[in-house]
Amino acid sequence: MQFEDIPGLQEVKQGLIDAIQKGHVAHAQLFSGPEGSANLALALAFISYLNCENPGTTDSCGTCASCQKNQKFIHPDVHFVFPVSSTTKVSGKEVVSNSFLKEWRTFIEKDPYGNLSDWSLVFGGENKQLNISKGESRSIIQKLSLKAFEGGYKTILIWMPEYMNASAANGILKVLEEPSDRTLFLLVTQDQERLLGTILSRSQKVFIRAFSQEEITTELQKEGVEEVRASHSARLSEGNLKLARRLAGEVEEDGATLFKDWMRLCYSEDYGQMVQWADEFHKMPKISQQSFFRFGLTLLRETLISHYGDSHLIKMPEEEKEFVRNFSQVVTPEKIEPLTSLVEEASYHMTRNASTKMVFLDLSITVSRLLKGKLNGIPH
Repeated sequence: MQFEDIPGLQEVKQGLIDAIQKGHVAHAQLFSGPEGSANLALALAFISYLNCENPGTTDSCGTCASCQKNQKFIHPDVHFVFPVSSTTKVSGKEVVSNSFLKEWRTFIEKDPYGNLSDWSLVFGGENKQLNISKGESRSIIQKLSLKAFEGGYKTILIWMPEYMNASAANGILKVLEEPSDRTLFLLVTQDQERLLGTILSRSQKVFIRAFSQEEITTELQKEGVEEVRASHSARLSEGNLKLARRLAGEVEEDGATLFKDWMRLCYSEDYGQMVQWADEFHKMPKISQQSFFRFGLTLLRETLISHYGDSHLIKMPEEEKEFVRNFSQVVTPEKIEPLTSLVEEASYHMTRNASTKMVFLDLSITVSRLLKGKLNGIPH
């Protein structure tokens, strides 16, 4: 992984490069960013640049022996720790990161923007509770007792340290506080609030923002997605590159069109059609259902902006802006908050494996009553 492989985020890349060039490499760093951000990708690119034999001003060379090893994630001085669980093939004391290195390399090579669910599908830990056990802390200490094979840094990259159990977290505190010479800890987290305060206090924070809509749109277009679809997917993804790629790859009808048609149906109070819609919604792939709800929440936010802000702030194609203008005539600001809550609640229940058909039908009926001012406490 090199910096050039990561879309945008030039300010973060430059900050990391400057730290290495000036010799200000903190021994413990926390790469903190939301799901779908470049926190893991940047940590991997940082390692490549740090170990590169011929680094340039903006990136590692990509061709030296060290870079070649890092591109395959087999550098002998770079060690990985990540959440795992037992599988049909691995159990007991063998449930540690080293037992899944082959699967881990496949995972990060294919897509370093994945989440814990994506990772569990790769190594076979579906429906299991993943964690970083106390055995991992012992393994880390053992690895750090060895000399660096190639004379550079010994690096421990811990992905999702928030999944360390208390014993594992406490087990690495001493080495975080008093590391051996030329030892580097990179902790890559999506939820730093779950980390022990003692670990946070011993780590230098590197905050990784979500990708901008422009960065995602540009990246998707480079990958062959046409401009309108790339822009639409970027907007719905809210900075999550992994999700944006999934949305761009949809073959189902656009969630934007579906949501607008559904709103019109709810306003018409055609309950027979609502039942049919619930049947069709149930048949849709989960990614299409996700796109549907994400666009709906975006549309509701833009509708609220149209009430209180400048229309130039609405970041939507002209066709959708026209719908927002018309929609705002029906959906007053007082209705937007409960409508948003209804959509968010339905989306949540579906992720918890509730009956898609029943949840969506109930949502449709409730939204219809809300739009018509028939819910108690909601003004006409």
